[in-house]
Amino acid sequence: MMDPQTLATRLVGDVVSEDYRRAAALKRFGIDSCCGGRVTLGAACQAQDVALDDVAAALAASDAHGAAALPRVTAWDPGFLADYVVNEHHTYVREAVPVLRAFIQKVAHVHGAQRPELVEIEALFEALATELAEHMASEEGAAFPRIKALSDGRATGGPPLGDLVGDLETEHEGAGALMAEIRRLSDGYTPPDDACATYRATFAKLEEFEDDLHRHVHIENHVLFPKALALDERPPA
Repeated sequence: MMDPQTLATRLVGDVVSEDYRRAAALKRFGIDSCCGGRVTLGAACQAQDVALDDVAAALAASDAHGAAALPRVTAWDPGFLADYVVNEHHTYVREAVPVLRAFIQKVAHVHGAQRPELVEIEALFEALATELAEHMASEEGAAFPRIKALSDGRATGGPPLGDLVGDLETEHEGAGALMAEIRRLSDGYTPPDDACATYRATFAKLEEFEDDLHRHVHIENHVLFPKALALDERPPA
């Protein structure tokens, strides 16, 4: 098992960056590995009132799981990583939003009178979809071209990259807060016992969407942005 005392001093984001399968283990303890990744694991355990030894055991079990690990994004250069985020995560969001919107609208219309939280979820998801669309357009139009230029060793202009990154990370926090409220209102995406097939499919798709969003934000906050900022700080050749 991982040494709990060593783990206690490590940042959550760094622990997950080594093997993203660990994010699912932390999620079971309520530990946020994307927007909350810049705190130590010890502090995160204290905040959730969970035992560090239990978390260490769960992380060790996730490492030993037979499923293949996800791509080792920490080994990729920032330009390639920016393209990966667009191709993998931005594409997913753009494909998933219309499907989820139709599902959520249907269950809110049919069941909203008896379960008003569904109406709240519908409004929150619309706000999240709008925020993500604007956020991805900003990344693809400004931040990512700058990062790719830096990665290729080309000169860049415009506002400091750190300012762009700071704005994007603030937007990540906003999106994460909306997603967390959807999770709360849905009781952790748990449908009632008498839920119809569409109701169940909606909650399952929402949880899938949240999982992808967490990985998306984790890659940007804890891998892509630090790599890009390090390149931006290099002295000129």
